[in-house]
Amino acid sequence: MQPTETVRPKPLVIYDGDCAFCMFWARYWRRLTGDRVDYAPYQEVAAQYPAIPLAAFRRAVQYVAPEGKIASGAEASFLTLSHASGKGFWLVLYRHLPGFAGIAESVYALIASNRSRLYRPCVRMWGREYEPPRFDLVSWLFLRGMGLIYLAAFVSFAVQAMGLIGSHGILPLSQFLGVLRSHLGADRYWRFPTVLWLDADDSAIQTVCWAGAALALLLIFNILPRLSLLLLYGLYLSLFYAGQIFTGYQWDVLLLETEFLAFVLSIANKPGIWLLRWLLFRFMFLSGAVKLLSGDPTWANLTALNYHFQTQPLPTPLAWYAHHLPKAVLTASTAATLAIELVLPFLIFCPRRLRFVAAYSFLLLETLILLTGNYAFFNILGMVLCLVLFDDAALRHALSSRLMRFVQRHAGGTQPGKKVSVAAWASALLIVMVSLVQLHAEFGGRISAAGAWLNDEVAPFVLVNTYGLFAVMTTTRPEIIVEGSDDGVNWREYSFKYKPGDVMRRPRWNIPHQPRLDWQMWFAALGTASNNPWFAGFLQRLLENSPAVTALLDRNPFPDKPPRYVRALVYDYRYTSPEEGKATGAWWVRRLEGVYFPAVTLAP
Repeated sequence: MQPTETVRPKPLVIYDGDCAFCMFWARYWRRLTGDRVDYAPYQEVAAQYPAIPLAAFRRAVQYVAPEGKIASGAEASFLTLSHASGKGFWLVLYRHLPGFAGIAESVYALIASNRSRLYRPCVRMWGREYEPPRFDLVSWLFLRGMGLIYLAAFVSFAVQAMGLIGSHGILPLSQFLGVLRSHLGADRYWRFPTVLWLDADDSAIQTVCWAGAALALLLIFNILPRLSLLLLYGLYLSLFYAGQIFTGYQWDVLLLETEFLAFVLSIANKPGIWLLRWLLFRFMFLSGAVKLLSGDPTWANLTALNYHFQTQPLPTPLAWYAHHLPKAVLTASTAATLAIELVLPFLIFCPRRLRFVAAYSFLLLETLILLTGNYAFFNILGMVLCLVLFDDAALRHALSSRLMRFVQRHAGGTQPGKKVSVAAWASALLIVMVSLVQLHAEFGGRISAAGAWLNDEVAPFVLVNTYGLFAVMTTTRPEIIVEGSDDGVNWREYSFKYKPGDVMRRPRWNIPHQPRLDWQMWFAALGTASNNPWFAGFLQRLLENSPAVTALLDRNPFPDKPPRYVRALVYDYRYTSPEEGKATGAWWVRRLEGVYFPAVTLAP
């Protein structure tokens, strides 16, 4: 820094008033630093600083410190940014990181020499009236969205819990916890963290479910939001482990990871926003990467969507129509899916308008998936995550004035104390480290002992996860049909609420509810009965006519007394062609493939 005789009460930044690029960034810096720094074009104040040549004013921005010292170029930029909250680290890097200052000055010189050509790209990428981003409205809306999703998740599980893990359900929780207790001892509390260790009876399970729903309502109405978020995380983590094979879907782990980051957002929105963006990047990018890393030929040759709409677990009515789109449209849609998942996630870390491109593309993809497939709250959660790619200024243009006034009255800026801020950034560092370890392993890298230990210690709390559905596309649709009989000769079919059965029945909608038994039947059909030991428990409950289990079904063909025998057959299902559908009114065509589980009866 060079000295000057002029003394000022505040620093002064002097820029080129004839340069649109310079005025664009001077206006942004003024909003960033507030009244802590003065700004002026050199055309107005150059005479006050004869020690600075006019050529220097034209070449680079000048920073005049209160005591009169002068800096220019990258150093002047970082000195200016040091007066903005959270931006002082740039000056620290400039002064103390070897080599950083030289690189910074070279980059500055390159930008300055091309500034006349950079103005229009800046306007396109950031907007003409670019202002320092704020996320108060984004955070408020995001947390309300999380409350709605949690309400759906807890209520959905509550109405199924007795049939799935109740004392007369398919996989009774008390038996599961008893096995863990005998095998793991005290270590069970760390490896399987659930409040249901305290009590695993039916009333305790229902209490956890409905308490979660009540806490979700508190979050929706912004009542004790931070406490609600912590308790919601603890209760859903409890159900995650209690649900055994019926939980642990990708949307369950995504909800838990997102919810923990939502808590970080509620106490410090900057680290929260960045962590949620990092999560969205991993979620989208890995969803595409696993498709190619798997080596599946249908993704490589862009034919995956020729099969997907027909073979996915629970298609919606629109999936039938999507399946019959022209092959060229399906091929182009497959390519577009890979592009959105593999390329556009990198725009998350780019200037705001490029982030918007990524956000709108993700929203379009999630909407199309939602319309053609029943994935519970998965796609809705993905849409809510896209909120963090926007800022408050963008939302002001998207929301109605009435809604905007309501949100502004209830959204308050999060100003964490120093200790809270340090804790939030420390959590961010841990999450990023673990996620990098996982990404390294996902792409075939070897994990160090330290990385493996860190990942294993964090794993029970489901704070960091990998993602990617349909890495290998199923090209056929085996479907299990369960039947009961009183005499072993005449068989009557059990009807499920959502999975295909009756070929004449139109596929149903169930978003945001997840019928977990119907979903598990799809997975079971891809394997054998020996690979799915829970299935025998399901058949046993049907032989007992357990009300909790039969309530999970659409129709029980033995309402008055249980059947003497039950069995499971496997059929190959495919959609009817448009001609077949018009002629018969059927949605499906099915062909018997064989026996999935032979006829069984209760022991005398």
